Amino acid sequence: MQIAANFINDLFDYLKGSDREDRLGPERACSQGWISPRAMRWGILTILIIACLTGSTLLYYGGMQLIGVGLVCVLFAFLYTTGPYPLSYNGWGDILVLVFFGFVPVGGTYYVQSLNWNNDVTVASLLCGLVVDTLLVVNNYRDREADKKSGKRTIIVRFGEKFGSYLYLWLGISATLGCLWFLRDQRYYAALFPLLYVILHVLTWRKMVKIHSGKKLNSILGETSRNMLLFAILLSLGMILS
Repeated sequence: MQIAANFINDLFDYLKGSDREDRLGPERACSQGWISPRAMRWGILTILIIACLTGSTLLYYGGMQLIGVGLVCVLFAFLYTTGPYPLSYNGWGDILVLVFFGFVPVGGTYYVQSLNWNNDVTVASLLCGLVVDTLLVVNNYRDREADKKSGKRTIIVRFGEKFGSYLYLWLGISATLGCLWFLRDQRYYAALFPLLYVILHVLTWRKMVKIHSGKKLNSILGETSRNMLLFAILLSLGMILS
């Protein structure tokens, strides 16, 4: 589904003219002429079919209600960039990250194994969603000027560069502080291990603010991805040891 969503973004941002010559992010296939829009449409269809067939194997464990989850994932993969009210163009991208990179994968993974949902799952899903959103914030922080020209009203376009930089910082710190929730069950490792993550997060934030603009911000994408992986490892390891 993530591959399909990236293909959809690639195609429809190209068709909308959002992938301009002054694009600062990684190159896109359609805008570079590496693949035709027609071929990309076939690629989207193929990947979606594979994703749905693969996901359908979970019905044996989680029940038919997972069909609804899958259909919602497919629908919002398109609504993110397409339709009369493309969500990413109107500042809803961060909310979708919380849902589809937090609650759906984290909570969904737990549910198909346990057929249960509890407060700890809700908190863990939210925390992971907050950390993953730092990656979207870096993208939007880097592209704020190009997005403004293209009519893409992300949160950072709406509220400005300084807001975007502190949003990035706040997301990582909030996720770390949120791990203290697990102290209520005396899961000390799960609560304290992620403190190691926030050190790297703050260092990356300081580097992002110093770079401020331009293609050099692409290096922050790599560091942010590394930090996300570290958070997931630390929280998972903390859960196991607790």
